[in-house]
Amino acid sequence: MTIREKILEFVNSEEYSPMIKEEILVQFEIDYSMKKEFYKILNDLEKEGLLIKTANEKYVPINNDYLIVGKLQGNERGFGFVIPDEKGKDDVFIPAENMLGAMHGDRVVANILKKSPEGRRDEGEIIRILSRENQFIVGTFEENKSFGFLIPDDQKIAYDVFIPKGSFGDAKNGHKVVVEIKSWPEPRRNPEGKVVEVLGYIDEKGTDILSIIRQFKLPEEFPERIKDIATNIEQEISPKDMEGRTDLRDLKTFTIDGPDAKDLDDAISIEALENGNYSLGVHIADVAHYIKENSPLDKEALNRGNSVYLIDRVVPMLPKELSNGICSLNPNEDRLTLSVIMEINKNGNVVNHKILESVINSKARLIYDDVSDYLENEDEAAKEKLINLLPELDNMLELAQILNDKRDKRGSIDFDFPETMIILDDEGIPVEIKKMDRRIANRMIEEFMLVTNETVAEEYFWAEIPFLYRIHEEPSEDKLANFAKFIHNFGYRLKGKEIHPKELQLLTKEIKGKKEEIVISTLLLRSLRKAKYSSEPDVHFGLASKYYSHFTAPIRRYPDLVIHRIIKDNLKGKLSIDKQRILEDRLPEIADHTSMTERRAEEAEREVEDMKKAQYMSDKIGEKYEGIISSLTSFGIFVQLENTIEGLVHFSNMLDDYYNFDEENYYIIGERSKKIYRLGDTVNIEVVGADPLKRNIDFALID
Repeated sequence: MTIREKILEFVNSEEYSPMIKEEILVQFEIDYSMKKEFYKILNDLEKEGLLIKTANEKYVPINNDYLIVGKLQGNERGFGFVIPDEKGKDDVFIPAENMLGAMHGDRVVANILKKSPEGRRDEGEIIRILSRENQFIVGTFEENKSFGFLIPDDQKIAYDVFIPKGSFGDAKNGHKVVVEIKSWPEPRRNPEGKVVEVLGYIDEKGTDILSIIRQFKLPEEFPERIKDIATNIEQEISPKDMEGRTDLRDLKTFTIDGPDAKDLDDAISIEALENGNYSLGVHIADVAHYIKENSPLDKEALNRGNSVYLIDRVVPMLPKELSNGICSLNPNEDRLTLSVIMEINKNGNVVNHKILESVINSKARLIYDDVSDYLENEDEAAKEKLINLLPELDNMLELAQILNDKRDKRGSIDFDFPETMIILDDEGIPVEIKKMDRRIANRMIEEFMLVTNETVAEEYFWAEIPFLYRIHEEPSEDKLANFAKFIHNFGYRLKGKEIHPKELQLLTKEIKGKKEEIVISTLLLRSLRKAKYSSEPDVHFGLASKYYSHFTAPIRRYPDLVIHRIIKDNLKGKLSIDKQRILEDRLPEIADHTSMTERRAEEAEREVEDMKKAQYMSDKIGEKYEGIISSLTSFGIFVQLENTIEGLVHFSNMLDDYYNFDEENYYIIGERSKKIYRLGDTVNIEVVGADPLKRNIDFALID
C-alpha cells in the first residue's frame, strides 16, 4: 500500500479525528527529512478533492452526503452547477451569491445547503476552489479612459475582466485578445488581468476561428523541436522497413475519400470467394512504426489526443510530414500498414480473420461522390473514371448491405442527422450553408470500418490482453423514463423498464420521414450517455455491439495509435507480463485524457459552426423562410430551417398573444387565443437578429 493510500485509509477510519499536517506526520512516524514529500502528498490529495482542509488547517475526509467535489459549469447570469466527480450523483445548483468567486470550469468543493425533492437539483454553496481552469481568457477588448476590460467569448464566464491602463499591451478598442488572469474574482470584485496576445479585429480574416482555437486551448502550432524531428522523417520506405512484413503490394488496394482529403489513412481490398463469402481487407497506415512510445512525437500526439476540424483549417494530431506524407496511403506509393483481412459470409459474420503487419501500394485514389454517382445512378462519367474497379465496387455494395442488415437485425441505432456543409469565400465569410449528403460510398466505408473495429476488439477481449475499448454505456433508467414520457405526447411508446437498443431502433424507423423525426431523434441522442474510451471492456449500446474499439484512424486519433502498438507488440511476441502491467497502469489515464480531448474537439467544432451560421444570417435580416419547430422552452420556440440553421422565436417577439409553455402536454399555448404550437409544426419566420459573438440567431413568426 502506498503512503497516499495509507493516508486516505487513516483519515477515513472511524477513530480518526481532524488533525493538522504536523500531527498526521507524527502519526505516520515519517522521517523529518521526508516531510516535504509527505506534505506534498497531503496537498495533492486536497487538490484532487479527496481531503479538505478546514479554516483551522485541519484535514478532514470528503465522505458525507453534504460535500460534493466536482467541476463548475457556469452561466452568464452568475449562477452555476457543480457536476460531481462521483458517478451517479446529481448536479448541485449554486446561486450567484454562493459562488465564492469560482469561475466556469474550476474544480470546487460544494456544501449542500438545501436538499430538494426528487427530480429537482439540490442547492449549495462553494466552500473551496481546488483548481482554477481559466488562467487565460479570450474575448473582446473594450477601452475606457483610465482602464479597459475584457468581455469573454465564453458566455459561461459571468465576469468581465478588469484590465489596468498599463496592462493593455498593443490592444485597441474592439480587438480580440487573450488575457492572463493576475488576480481571481472575489465576492463583489471582478477578476483582473493583463493582455498577453492580440488576435486582431473580429472582422479580419481568420480572427474569429483563431479566437475559438485559443478559447478551447487547442495546441495550434507544433513546438520547434517537433517540427525539426518531423522534417527529418524519411519520406520513402526502405528495405529494412519492410522486413518481417507481409508483402501485399500486388493486391488491388484503393482509397475512397473526400476530394480535399490529404491524410488518407485507410485503404480497401475486396474479393468474392468461390465459397460465396467475401474477403475484405482493411489496410490502415502503420503510424506506430514512425512514432515510438514516449518519444517527443508521441508525447505531443498524446497531449493533442486527436485532430480538430474547424471548417477552413485543421488542428492536426501529427505533423504534416506524417499525416499528409509518409503515413498517407497515396496512390502508386509503397506504404507500411496494419492489415485486417476478414472472410465474411452471406449473413455478415466474420468466419475467419487475420491481423498482420504489411506493405501495400494503393492502385487508385477514389472520390466519394464519383463512387456514389456510379453506384446510385450508373452515371457514365463516373463509370469511366472507375472503369478498372467496377467489380470491386459492386462487391463492396453487396457486402456493405449484408453488414448493414446484420447490424439492423441486432438493433444498432442509426441516427441519420443532417450534417451541415459551410462554404467560405477567400475572406473566410460563409457564402453558402446546406445539408451535407451522406451517400452510399460514405455508408459503405462506415460499414467496413465498423466491422474492422469490432473484429479487432473481440480478438483482444478474448485474448485477455490490456486494450483500449470504445464503449457506450447503457442509458440511465431516469433519462429513458423522461424520454418515454416525452414521446407519449406524439403517440409513441417504449415497452418495459429495461430498454434494448432494438426498441429504440424500431422507434427511429417509425418516426422516419415524419415531421417530428429530428426532434425525437435529437432528444433520444441526449437521453443516451456519451461514447468514450475505456481500458475496461463494456458494450457499445448505440451499435448494439459487445466489443468495439477505434483502430482505423491512427493519423487523427491517439487511441487508435495506442492499440496499433499493442497489436504490433503482440504479433512480435513482445507483450511480456511486465509490459502488460505497465499497460494496465497507463491505459485508464490515456482513456480519460483522450475522452476529454475528444469532447473538447466536438465543442470547438460546434462553436465554430454556430458562429459561422450566425455570421451567415447576419446579412439576412428581414428575409423570410419556412422551417419546422425543433424545440420548445419556457422562453420561446426554436425553429430549424431546411439548411440546418436554427434560430429562436422568443416569446417577447410573439406579440399577438401571451404564450406559455405547457410542459405536461409539451406545446406552446396562447392565453387568449388558445393557439397551439407543437414540435414538428411547419411555420414561416422572418430573421430579426443574428449575433456571431454570442452565436445567437433570432426569428419572429409571420403568418
